[in-house]
Amino acid sequence: MAKHLKKSLGQHLLTRPEVAEKIATFLSFEGYEHVVEVGPGQGILTQHLVKQKNKLVAVEFDQDMITVLEKTFTRDQLDLIQGDFLRINMHPFFDGQQFALIGNYPYNISSQIVFKMLEYRTRIPEMVGMFQKEMAARIIAPHGSKTYGGISVLTQAYYSGEAMMTLKPGSFSPPPKVNSMVIRLRRKEDYPEVEYKFLRRVVKSAFGKRRKKLSNALKGVVPVELLKELYFADLRAEQLSVENFINIAQHLGN
Repeated sequence: MAKHLKKSLGQHLLTRPEVAEKIATFLSFEGYEHVVEVGPGQGILTQHLVKQKNKLVAVEFDQDMITVLEKTFTRDQLDLIQGDFLRINMHPFFDGQQFALIGNYPYNISSQIVFKMLEYRTRIPEMVGMFQKEMAARIIAPHGSKTYGGISVLTQAYYSGEAMMTLKPGSFSPPPKVNSMVIRLRRKEDYPEVEYKFLRRVVKSAFGKRRKKLSNALKGVVPVELLKELYFADLRAEQLSVENFINIAQHLGN
């Protein structure tokens, strides 16, 4: 293990090679050939990804980890980029071709990684990621469940999600205080033609005041007349399905 793991970076390195090998197999390579790994750390997952017949880009923020990776892998095996994944422009990657995201994501930015994926949804048909179990459950939570929220709606507007495996803290160094879960998200073939930025504004406003009726929570965002027309005015955010939120956004776009 690296001697100086940085708590500020949310680093919890997976220590079980057999699990890393299994996670690599969750990529389907349906509709894409290329992969971006986020936060490879010391390369426990990377060593299995480089065996696959694809182009691999690994994005790592920590210089200590970069040093380890450079000693472990050749430039022919992967393109290694040092930087903040959340700030990287991925449009030039792979000459505009489709690619998957995968990684044991730093827990302190894992939700932001999902939102970044959504921004690049036209390029990313699949994502496999390790999250805190609670966050993973929120992302794939069905309408009506206690964990259903804004990130559930935004993700499921464009992707179908499934839980792949759950891991206890002892699988990592240092062990986190919570269980972890690997999920897979696959882009829907018929995802809605709706402006993502506006859909996100509606969803964030609704769940930001989730105790209030939508007529109040969405004041200044959505005309109350539209909410009444759709019979949503007296409902609260968690009562609306993903399709309901899409419906609101589509009406506003017309």
